[in-house]
Amino acid sequence: MNRHEITLRYGNNPHQKPARIYTKGGALPLKVINGSPGYINLLDALNSWQLVRELQEALALPAAASFKHVSPAGAAVGIKLHETLKRAYFVEEMELSPLASAYLRARGADRVSSFGDWIALSAPVDLPTAKLIAKEVSDGMIAPHYHPEALEILKKKKKGNYVIIEMDPTYEPREIETREVFGITFEQKRNNQKINDTLFQNIVTTNQDLPASARRDLLVALITLKYTQSNSVCFARNGQAIGIGAGQQSRILCTRLAASKAENWFLRQHPAVLDLNFKDGISRPEKDNAIDLYLREDLSPAEEKVWKETFRKAPAKLSAEEKNGWLEKFNNTALASDAFFPFRDNIDRAARCGVKYVAQPGGSIRDLDVIKACNDYQMVMAFTGLRLFHH
Repeated sequence: MNRHEITLRYGNNPHQKPARIYTKGGALPLKVINGSPGYINLLDALNSWQLVRELQEALALPAAASFKHVSPAGAAVGIKLHETLKRAYFVEEMELSPLASAYLRARGADRVSSFGDWIALSAPVDLPTAKLIAKEVSDGMIAPHYHPEALEILKKKKKGNYVIIEMDPTYEPREIETREVFGITFEQKRNNQKINDTLFQNIVTTNQDLPASARRDLLVALITLKYTQSNSVCFARNGQAIGIGAGQQSRILCTRLAASKAENWFLRQHPAVLDLNFKDGISRPEKDNAIDLYLREDLSPAEEKVWKETFRKAPAKLSAEEKNGWLEKFNNTALASDAFFPFRDNIDRAARCGVKYVAQPGGSIRDLDVIKACNDYQMVMAFTGLRLFHH
């Protein structure tokens, strides 16, 4: 086996052959234990590994990420779940280790987008985490180590073809990185800037109270953004991303997208959603899709028909008043942006998601307008001075 190179079936698309990954010096820092990874699998693996490694380093907790197409659908650290979240994530009866809790939170941020995800875990994979992953639809995973009993379970996924990669946790790449676009080689220093709570020293709002829990959530959001396609915005709460807006050309579109995902995450915990009466045999992905449609207002007649068929009896949908009443309980949310907010509209939209804490680089000609918006809502905002574009 060539330790310096892995030949792939194809690149981004099936017609892009040949394809491979390789190192110019030294062995590859990863080992394929099971399955045959694709080009995009490995892009997800190496980006997501950096995210979870950095989260664990910053917060001293096991971390997990759920990736799709080289951006996270969710990321989290291993904080114990309350009973409502357990019901929302379909795990009321399961034993949960801290690592399993981290992955549940990461996948739970946006369960529809996480369908067929790539999983990254910062700590050795234990049996509770493997049992959880066995129940989800996923393409593959990367972790520093696998306990034998966990590996036995994971190797059975996808009829034995589930991709399992073991990463050398001590590996550090060269400081200078290169890539080639249209035959031209680009070179830059890696983005190895450490993200920690020293970034929150410049609080620019009247409200200066930034508790430890808020600092934790802002770190989760910022580290998530470091590995998210720009422009990007992230909402976080209780140690997990709850809404990520990625790859939009407009900052406000990022905020609206992330906010809608955050609201959907919170609405999934509404008692009416938790008590939905599904037919027997409905799979987890089918339940996720049905809940998503239950919360939407723009269904076509065909979508409405398919949606109703997942229940023993089609439930009455939540009214706008019921949704708004539930969302009024949404509070203590953290918000981070990979670049400055150019207008106050981002803050006005974020306020509807209970945002109380904000971190962004600052540097807009309208910074004073954005600060005023935060003051209007009694938010705490720190200017980090650190842009986090990722492409």
